[in-house]
Amino acid sequence: MKHEQKPNAFTIPVRIYYEDTDAGGVVYYANYLKFLERCRTEWLRSIGHEQGDLLRDAGIAFVVRSVSLEYLKPARLDDLLTVSLEVEKISRSQIFFRQHIRRGNPLAEDGWDELISGKIQIVCVSVDSGAGQMKVTSIPAPMRAQLEAIQ
Repeated sequence: MKHEQKPNAFTIPVRIYYEDTDAGGVVYYANYLKFLERCRTEWLRSIGHEQGDLLRDAGIAFVVRSVSLEYLKPARLDDLLTVSLEVEKISRSQIFFRQHIRRGNPLAEDGWDELISGKIQIVCVSVDSGAGQMKVTSIPAPMRAQLEAIQ
């Protein structure tokens, strides 16, 4: 069964490879963070913002401020997962996401097994490449207006 995509939502597929698993054949817990990051990066790209361009042209980056995850069920080798996000809130310098990792299950009531559920907070920082400093800064106004429009 397919989830209806909202304007503030985005989804990518992720296949589980041997390199993603631990000795027990299940996905190593830290790798889920990589899958969630890929989803946020592809979402940003889908709305017209490449992270490399933001760093080079605007001198900003988005970094994770906090993560809260619930590990509900394991993913295993060769699983095809759906990694999704929903933008919950946008502030002057932060974006708050709700993210999920699911696996299709035709026997489940809604057609999915929820594997991971979490909340991720990212913050916009200015990057001084010479000094290596990062300071919280406002999301550029045109970008923030675009993000608020899809909320």
